[in-house]
Amino acid sequence: MRSPVKEGLRILQRTCLHRISVFFGNNLSSAGKIRTTTKMASTTEPLGEFPSWGLLPRKETGVVSLINKYPNYDGRGVVIAIFDSGVDPGAPGLQVTTEGKVKIIDRIDASGAGDVDTSTVVEASEGVIAGLSGRKLKVPESWVNPSGKYHIGVKGAYTIYPQRLRERVLKERKEKNWDTVHKALVAEAQRKLQAVETNKSSNGNGGNYLEKLTKEDAESRVTQLNALEKKYYDLGPAYDCVVYHDGEMWRACIDTSERGELESGIHLGEYRLCHQWSSLTEADQYNISVNVHNDGNILEIVGMCSSHGTHVASIASANFPDNPERNGIAPGAQIVSITIGDNRISSMETGTALARAMIRVMENPYYKVDVINMSYGEHAHWCSSGRLGELAHEVVNKYGVIWVASAGNHGPALATVGVPPDFQNDSIIGVGAYVSPDMMTAEYSMIEKLPGCPYTWSSRGPTADGARGVTVCAPGGAITSVPRFTLHSNQLMNGTSMASPHTAGCVGLIVSALKQKSIPYSPYSVRRAIENTALTLDVDIFAQGHGLIQVQHAVEHLIQYSGGVEDKVHFAVECGSERTKGIHLRNWPALKPVDVSVTVEPKLLNDTKAEPSEKLSFCMEFVMTCDAPWVRAPPCLQMSYMFRSFQVSIDPRGLNRGGVYFTTVKAYNASNVEKGVMFEVPITIVVPTVDLLHGYFYSSAAEVFRAGCVRRHFLQVPIESTWASVTLKASHSEKCQRFTLHAVQLKPSCSVKTLEYYKVVNLGCNESTTLVFAVRGGYTLELCLARWWSSLVEGQVETSVDFHSLRPSQEEVTLLCNEGIQRIDVRAGLRPEEIAPQACLKHHTQVLMPADSKVEVLGGARDTVPDSRPIYHLILSYSLTVTKAAEVTPKCSLLSDVLYESAFESQLWLLFDHNKQLMGCGDAYSHKYSLKLEKGEYTIRLHVRHERPDLLEKLTDLPLTVLTKLTQEVKLDVYTSFNAAVASGKKAHSLTLSTGAVQPIYLTAPSLSDKTLKGLGLTPGQALLGTLSFAKDELVRKADQYPLRVVVTELPCKKRSTTSSGTGTEEKKETKTHADYLEALRDLQTAWIAKLDSESGEQIHREVMATHPDHLAAQLARLQALDAGGAQNRALVIAQAKQIVSAVDTAPLLAFYGTKTDTRSDAAKIKTQMDKQRNTLLEALSRQGSAMCSDILQLPASERPQETLEQLDNIATEILKFVEASDSKVNSFFASYYQVRGFDGLSARIILRQCEEKWTRDNEAKLTDAYTRMGWTHAASLIASTHPLRFPTSFAPF
Repeated sequence: MRSPVKEGLRILQRTCLHRISVFFGNNLSSAGKIRTTTKMASTTEPLGEFPSWGLLPRKETGVVSLINKYPNYDGRGVVIAIFDSGVDPGAPGLQVTTEGKVKIIDRIDASGAGDVDTSTVVEASEGVIAGLSGRKLKVPESWVNPSGKYHIGVKGAYTIYPQRLRERVLKERKEKNWDTVHKALVAEAQRKLQAVETNKSSNGNGGNYLEKLTKEDAESRVTQLNALEKKYYDLGPAYDCVVYHDGEMWRACIDTSERGELESGIHLGEYRLCHQWSSLTEADQYNISVNVHNDGNILEIVGMCSSHGTHVASIASANFPDNPERNGIAPGAQIVSITIGDNRISSMETGTALARAMIRVMENPYYKVDVINMSYGEHAHWCSSGRLGELAHEVVNKYGVIWVASAGNHGPALATVGVPPDFQNDSIIGVGAYVSPDMMTAEYSMIEKLPGCPYTWSSRGPTADGARGVTVCAPGGAITSVPRFTLHSNQLMNGTSMASPHTAGCVGLIVSALKQKSIPYSPYSVRRAIENTALTLDVDIFAQGHGLIQVQHAVEHLIQYSGGVEDKVHFAVECGSERTKGIHLRNWPALKPVDVSVTVEPKLLNDTKAEPSEKLSFCMEFVMTCDAPWVRAPPCLQMSYMFRSFQVSIDPRGLNRGGVYFTTVKAYNASNVEKGVMFEVPITIVVPTVDLLHGYFYSSAAEVFRAGCVRRHFLQVPIESTWASVTLKASHSEKCQRFTLHAVQLKPSCSVKTLEYYKVVNLGCNESTTLVFAVRGGYTLELCLARWWSSLVEGQVETSVDFHSLRPSQEEVTLLCNEGIQRIDVRAGLRPEEIAPQACLKHHTQVLMPADSKVEVLGGARDTVPDSRPIYHLILSYSLTVTKAAEVTPKCSLLSDVLYESAFESQLWLLFDHNKQLMGCGDAYSHKYSLKLEKGEYTIRLHVRHERPDLLEKLTDLPLTVLTKLTQEVKLDVYTSFNAAVASGKKAHSLTLSTGAVQPIYLTAPSLSDKTLKGLGLTPGQALLGTLSFAKDELVRKADQYPLRVVVTELPCKKRSTTSSGTGTEEKKETKTHADYLEALRDLQTAWIAKLDSESGEQIHREVMATHPDHLAAQLARLQALDAGGAQNRALVIAQAKQIVSAVDTAPLLAFYGTKTDTRSDAAKIKTQMDKQRNTLLEALSRQGSAMCSDILQLPASERPQETLEQLDNIATEILKFVEASDSKVNSFFASYYQVRGFDGLSARIILRQCEEKWTRDNEAKLTDAYTRMGWTHAASLIASTHPLRFPTSFAPF
């Protein structure tokens, strides 16, 4: 098919160019015409065609040649599971396969982010259901529901939207429903305020009480409207969800009308059964489908947490029948979309999602998954164990699914491959990212083509335990389809995330061919064929693995060499006492040869269920070889179905220092060497530079850097060193050069991110820069400098490294407040150094213990491992009190910072406010999730999953740590001598330490009376966290820091006043009198007046008043009891309040509070008495006024008695003599009083403050009512529409 664009260009080239006449003036004669001719420059060469094949590259890996030669080997008959962020069934190219079958056969959200609690079951009454939102839901007559039962729930749209879509919809909703109305109201409020001010100035200064309120009300309206604009917050639509069974399948309806019109909502059946999907709304174009679990009690809304998964799926398998140039790698394959990214935590994968995804592909009755693509992953601290690794092992080695995963985008340093390629067994195909010359032209529009190379950021092998990490590489960029909610048809994305689906698509082609040829295969035979036929590139071996995947060669290789005894066998390689997947020697001086024991064990697919005859008949003879002269290995190995061991000898002597060396010991089937390598032992050794100038300096001569060039220097870091400064100087280039500096040290059982530094720098000609980062002595440092892959000019760079040392006696400092002083010795071990120690505290930590815990079986198909192995989860509840607005970070210390390597399946915490509204979530990586919370009470729910309930039972008392960011950093006093620290003498200042000198540093505990710490409510056992640094240089201070913990062991006591009788003598116990007894009895009776029923309370009130007629507390208690009785007692309330008010003499009160300083000896006692009287008076006035307001508000404004209004004015003015209208003791009265007087702006202001103090249903109703009275319906509607989200009926599910 000819492209319209190309045809247009051809027409343009053939078109004659016309003259353009320009006329000046009017009515000119012919002689007066001025004619100019403009001619387009013609091209001497025809315009080239657009390289469409480079948008989604397929030539480089043999895909085009394979499908041209074998058109039916296009992936048909193959199912690829996409473990990602979700795939859009409406995206271009994802509707049908090359055979016309449905492309996406199943859609699952394994994360739980789309789950809706629909455990509430109701029946329709006269065709109407009462939804949990409070709306009446009309059931369409066309629905078939034999049981008559409906499961109902509520879901917020924003909770399932990806972040970018949420931002777009929020903006559109604001523009549509808010901005126009709000701007008009602001303008109107401003005009009214100006009119009030104009009227006031024309009448002169002053004015009566009501005139002042009129102005204050007008000002308040303007202020509130401006505040509403600044604090605009939209929780989004709240949709009622209805689930029912029609006799054949579960169906769900989402009321997107928000009016209860289910007929116009989204009505879908379970996707797996009917393949129905729909946009949530026309505006969002967010395509969803549904699944139902647990007999209708959980509705799973399946969407997408980002555009990533759709792009990945399109690379793997998109099919464009009318434009095959845009096809993915395996257009005939079908897709299973499994969302493992959790929308609640910014699309991060969770253990729950991964476990559910693996359970789904292990075994299900609906389809067989052949290939997994997972373009997700993290770095793990270790790969030798972990619950998720165990499940992944089953997926590949028990159920025979071929798993392809991205290596990661964390290069260019070595050992940066993440999990899952670095799982505990080397069973997953890890893929690096490669960019070809055609991609450079078509995708990146580069001026000129450069040689193909790995992307600079593509992660490199080996893994920390010696495996290759990167199995093969593939094109790591594509312009292809993205979800419809992006409002783009396609997009350029790059990363190993794109290289992985390319490889998965290639595997789909291979499996398709094998199935059609009826050739048995296993994950092992397919992987070996891919490795043995990959094209070795002249680039970094650690980035390409075995090379660029070549799918046609792999297919032909499998067809030619099928049927071997080893085709169903995986050879598990374990090296050394640590049983690593390969040999990786790095943190060593490389001074002498080493011998490493290697064990190889054959393991059949699904070993536990393999036939005994297969194990008995297995026998192979191998010939082995290694092309590296520094490695010695045996030449042969005979193996039956048991492990065999042999020695490998490695001699680093003679190898150049400062480099890395890689080789493999390859084992071939002696009877069929042509079939290729059966297994290999990868060997990576680093021979670091040991001898540094002066013991701390290293430099290299200028090195030439071309596009994609990577230079590595390996240095043995001096044992004393704590930081390094690297200087880069560029030369021989007139243009700015872009480099990536990546410095890495590998610490045992720690992630590569533990000791690393990554920086992209731009250097002009002869320009230099110095970079500083922390190092730790004893671990080999890789200093990796890479030129960006797309750089068009070459240049030279000189590199030098300076190591420094200010080494503390302890790397983590803990200071107990009761000890007061903590000593740290600092040593300058390499050279003289300037020190200026600083210590500051940044966070407060409190430990919460669970208020409730329970272990439950989850059950259901998605939470049950095949062979009837249900998963359990532990739910822990914690109570958190926030005394003032703060930024907090919950952290489960026992399980933090581990996901793939965790012994437990997953952990997830959800934080709720007092109304059960979800405020935020977090998982194992606690440092990523901080929440800004207002003052209030919160609940944190933590869940942990595992197959074994006994392990969960051990965690029922698991503490949870909450980190609170201090409003201001607190600096500790630092001294250089003990006596100075004790006597608060001269503090530490800048000084120079000579080489080898040790300087004691003394930290003193902070004052807990510090204004920043005082309001934290510290209790013994809590801690303050911060950092400690020693260097004087600011850059070094930021780079080389040490954790500091200050533990609160006691609190400052209030000083006791001493008596004139002196100290050391005990005060005599005061003897109580009968009058004291009678007073105590009176107070006891008073306390019970409001607690008893009305009649009994009145009787006790009479008894107290008979003996104590002036006791105001009893009068107040009776008033409280009457007010609690409701509307029928209003007259009694008013009468009782008047009685109290008349009993209080306000003159002495006003005189007392008008006195600036009370110098009397018993001033404190007098103040207590006065405060009681004042509070009693205020409460009586407030309750009297509130009762009167309630009565008068029932009348139309025109019928309200003037006398009553004046009485209310008097009450208000009387109260204002003592407190502001916003005072919590009287604000309820003023909210009603201002409403009565028509000052709705003032009323709304008070109610809003009440809401800010505690948002309750009652306060919210009052606020929306106030906004409605003022005509602010847009604000009232916004609050009302989000009411179901603010007040959910239950906690959101995990």
